[in-house]
Amino acid sequence: MKLTVAQALVRFLAAQYTERDGRRHRLIAATWGIFGHGNVAGLGQALLEAGQDTMPFLQGRNEQAMVHAAVGYARQCGRLSAHAVTTSIGPGATNLVTGAALATINRIPVLLLPGDTFATRPADPVLQQLEVPYAGDVSVNDTLRPVSRYFDRVTRPEALIPAALQAVRVLTDPVQTGAVTLALPQDVQAQAHDWPEEFFAERTWGVRRPRPDRGELARAAEAVRTAERPLIVAGGGVRHSGAQAALAAFAEVTGIPVAVTQAGKGVLPHGHPADVGAIGHTGTAVADGLAREADLVIAAGTRLTDFTTASATLFRHPAVRFTGLNLDPYDAHKLAARPLVADAREGLDALREAVRGHRVDPAYEAAYRRGAADWQERVERAWAVPAAEEELPPTQAQVLGLLDALVDGTDILVNAAGSLPGDLHRLWRARSADQYHVEYGYSCMGYEIPAAIGVALAAPGRPVWALVGDGTYLMNPTEIVTAVQEGVPLRLVVLDNHGYASIGGLSASVGGEGFATGYRFRAADGAYTGDPLPVDLAANAASLGMAVIRARTVRDLREALAQARSAGRPTCVYVQTRTPDTVSGPPPAQAWWDVPVAETATRKAAAEARDEYDRQAAQRRRHL
Repeated sequence: MKLTVAQALVRFLAAQYTERDGRRHRLIAATWGIFGHGNVAGLGQALLEAGQDTMPFLQGRNEQAMVHAAVGYARQCGRLSAHAVTTSIGPGATNLVTGAALATINRIPVLLLPGDTFATRPADPVLQQLEVPYAGDVSVNDTLRPVSRYFDRVTRPEALIPAALQAVRVLTDPVQTGAVTLALPQDVQAQAHDWPEEFFAERTWGVRRPRPDRGELARAAEAVRTAERPLIVAGGGVRHSGAQAALAAFAEVTGIPVAVTQAGKGVLPHGHPADVGAIGHTGTAVADGLAREADLVIAAGTRLTDFTTASATLFRHPAVRFTGLNLDPYDAHKLAARPLVADAREGLDALREAVRGHRVDPAYEAAYRRGAADWQERVERAWAVPAAEEELPPTQAQVLGLLDALVDGTDILVNAAGSLPGDLHRLWRARSADQYHVEYGYSCMGYEIPAAIGVALAAPGRPVWALVGDGTYLMNPTEIVTAVQEGVPLRLVVLDNHGYASIGGLSASVGGEGFATGYRFRAADGAYTGDPLPVDLAANAASLGMAVIRARTVRDLREALAQARSAGRPTCVYVQTRTPDTVSGPPPAQAWWDVPVAETATRKAAAEARDEYDRQAAQRRRHL
């Protein structure tokens, strides 16, 4: 069959499927694109010729944002279906790097198809070519190598066949998945080749569920039976495996409490008897207290990042042991854990059977349930709106409380950066397994709006909320235009606190005195301490096509959120938040996070912060 390389690739991708638990999914459900000279006559022409039925196309406004939208879609689909993203060579291609890093760090599949400079080198250099004196085969696309799980440059038509098959292998591998890049030289995209018919036959790629090794399972079961204060730390791997029911069953028969990472929040619904909430620096008091006293930690589907381990200061029991239940041996061995290398669902089911009849001490169970109830009282206090505050601007915690009172299990919340991830992790009550969508592997400002579009495309008919601060909004509002164009009824909540409030607070705590974290004019001394900038984000959102509701008070906000939830078009709720007081504000961090402080300084704030840093760092422990 005579087709160009681009035409062949589109036809190949349209015939790829995944299968898990007897359910089949189209692997590449759509392609996002922005066209330039590096892909307009190649992939652009191929997508036009294929048509929407063969390969649906979505027009983006920013290359990084297109990857974020693809990530949102793939995560909502349980990593069983994904999107491709095509860009031209040059700035379009390098704009992919941040999105690729986010996808790979979070282990979410996305296929990147950037154009590349000419393979045949008819002129040298061509427009947007990076000249490297020591290597003639380097282009700007090589910046994608370290942030891709698989990278190939297709310099001849016949090379597409092995490259495409390897790309799909990685996209469908539950351990290796992430960003996959096929760099496509613009001349090669347009070249014709006689392709074998077999290349375009439908292929179904099975997504593995490896079962645990019997020896590892026996050791894990013995650890559970002999532990007095065990704790499960559940991460994103539980979600990706669809192991929520298996986790609930294991916790119910053993009585072992479950704490969750950012990626794992929601794997147990709010109110489950074993749920003790978030763990780590943004964790609850009960979960972090249990972690400090745990003699066994079952790390299920988690990478055990510094936020989860409180920078290696959280797990303090002198004899604490770890069992690492993870598909990836690399993660299963972290903290010198005894590994249980397996799919999360298969591992939890097998471990439940292996410890049948065992249950934790009733006193331990009763204590952590009291702790969880006490924490919920603290949440209620943070969310409470006294009658006297109805006509005041809301605090950020009150915004979340008003949203909590409005939503049900069908709503999905998307967030990634600023102070919101901490408040959401500690306070939010997830009503369904997929309601909580916080990207915290890369914590990328600008993720929320495009990712919410991807989520909405994967979950049509469900209310999807993008929660952003003003700093994040200014990073990447461009895909508002896409939401308007595609008729995606995105609910955008913009919380304006005039700057990078999260980093401002962190700066104050580590001796940085909030330097250059506010959106303000310069004062007479040159510092950014003057009046707030006259930036109108609501007007900006309206200019991009959104319906905008301004909420000035708590009462306004309650009505605005309800109106936005029932809206049939992209709608923005804009509110300027009030700084909370020490009584009604959200609970502070319950565990440390290592942000190095100046070892020597002349300013008092930095010197005091260093004293506190040294005190906390002294509690760090290497688990061996």
